[in-house]
Amino acid sequence: MNTRDYDVVAMGAGHNGLTAAAYLARAGKKVLVLERKAWPGGGVVTRELGTPGYWHDEHSSVHIMIQGNPLIRSDELGLFARHGLQYRYSDVPHATIFPDQSTIISYRNLDRACESIAGVSPRDAEAYRRFATHSASILPMFMAGLYAPPPPLGEMVALLDQNDEGRELLDAMQRSSLELANQLFESDKLKIHLLRLVSENLQMPDELGTGMGLFLMPGIMHTYGVSQPVGGSGKLSEALVRCIESHGGEVRCDAEVRRILVSGGRAAGVELADGEQIRARDAVIGAIHPQRLRQFVEGIPAAVLQRAERTSLAPFSLFTSHYDLRGPVRFHAGEDAGRATMLELLQTDSLRDMLADFDALRQGRVSTRRLVAGGDESLGDPTRVPPGRGLFHGITFAPYELADGGSARWDEYKEEFADLSLAACRHFTPSLGSDNIIARTVFSPVDLERNSPNSMVRGDVHGVAPYFYQSAGHRPTSDLGQFRVPGVERLYLVGPFMHPGGGVYGAGRATAIQMFGDLGMDFERMVAGARDDAPRPPTAAKAASAEAASRPGLQLRGPDERELMDIQALEREGNALLVKGKGFGTLPMVVKLGPGEARAGLRLLGWRRLLFLFTLPFRRDRRTREGRP
Repeated sequence: MNTRDYDVVAMGAGHNGLTAAAYLARAGKKVLVLERKAWPGGGVVTRELGTPGYWHDEHSSVHIMIQGNPLIRSDELGLFARHGLQYRYSDVPHATIFPDQSTIISYRNLDRACESIAGVSPRDAEAYRRFATHSASILPMFMAGLYAPPPPLGEMVALLDQNDEGRELLDAMQRSSLELANQLFESDKLKIHLLRLVSENLQMPDELGTGMGLFLMPGIMHTYGVSQPVGGSGKLSEALVRCIESHGGEVRCDAEVRRILVSGGRAAGVELADGEQIRARDAVIGAIHPQRLRQFVEGIPAAVLQRAERTSLAPFSLFTSHYDLRGPVRFHAGEDAGRATMLELLQTDSLRDMLADFDALRQGRVSTRRLVAGGDESLGDPTRVPPGRGLFHGITFAPYELADGGSARWDEYKEEFADLSLAACRHFTPSLGSDNIIARTVFSPVDLERNSPNSMVRGDVHGVAPYFYQSAGHRPTSDLGQFRVPGVERLYLVGPFMHPGGGVYGAGRATAIQMFGDLGMDFERMVAGARDDAPRPPTAAKAASAEAASRPGLQLRGPDERELMDIQALEREGNALLVKGKGFGTLPMVVKLGPGEARAGLRLLGWRRLLFLFTLPFRRDRRTREGRP
């Protein structure tokens, strides 16, 4: 066999591309992953940036949303059982320190979190308890749809509009986080604490269509917790690489893809920057931002490209700072705040002031107050530094386009900006003095784009903005929302710009599911085999067992075998039949069939199809004939 021929070739070794490739390799496909940089991982990578022995998360650090993914929950690829992945869960997911060194600490334990909030506002503590409990109750419906191909946005809206629970979600999706916070709470400090948390998704607090973050984050923190891989964020990517290689796949670095090869309207492989061509018999996976498709792929309809190039990006970006320290970081606010996985360092306790700082970002200005966050990840994971040492990972919100000089000014300005951010952080800790700093490495918004030009366009580390009109089957556009590329068959997309969103989701699983269906493979059968082959961590095994026990018995599917509805109950209500279940495995819905509708249905069936309907339970299922469960 020609060694340059593969079943599947993936462009980009970010964690999403690695995830999709790992599922395909596990299923027996000959897979090659190509990465332009000298190391795999994309935005999920841990490296020695300055001094040897200091391991920094270059981009992503906190793994929140992936905790609901069956990739992790059920260990579908054996990342825990076979490939060395370990997570640590802090009992302090999130904390905010205010200028006077007072704090609000969101302990994972809800009672302790409410005690912290009560120190600011007893009424808000009770309101938060009700809100967080309700948020947790909504999670099963919401989370189930994050890790598989999404429904079209219109269908999702129609399904949500079926009941009060769905309408509440639909309402939150279209409001701003600020509006929800103002409706729920009275204390500026608590509002700031929560709004700064959801703004980590690069969204303005008052941006319409972003309220879902505020609605769900408390439930996620108190249910799943907030986690980091032991050894750094990049350990997830490293485990995925080992998984791919263990199934005969390859991950090749220093291999930059110049274009996708297209033959007869179908993706046929890739061409590298040095001219090498690599063929793909089955499919090509591309980590290609919608605004970069034209650069890599020919044959896409002009209207599809135009819509892709009009996608909305985040209104601001990040400036990241990495410090190697002689000793660990200690905070004036105390040990509990310092242990927070996500720690916000506020320079105001006024909501009005904070909103003004976000307004400055919109205008490309650098405000007097910094919007900063950061901490010492070695406090919870000493493997990250030499014994007795420390590190600091600082994040400052920053405009991509500076009002004075635009994006081109960042190269000359970034050290000055880093000094401003450092000064802001020093207010909260004595550990960032020059006597404790060994080395500093900083990345501007422009550096982020240079580092991942096909994902972090204009410094948007989450690909495209998380607005309502860029969600579900419309993320990033209605054309591309099912991971396929119109005009080019067997080309599939992965990346933070795809469903369900930016951050560490393990979202390549959804791309893999789509590919399995198109290639005539059974995804559920494959992962069931993966779960049966090896032991899992106790929590994952328990979750997998509960998930299997709760699977409904009657599923309605579309012509493409996509699950449309799980029917969980048939109930009589007077002279009507109620059909209760979940649409797309996620959204609760109830269908009412009355006498008039039944008579109309019988007329549509006619006697021949009615006879067929009565004999249907005794016929052999096509999927069973094909060897699928």
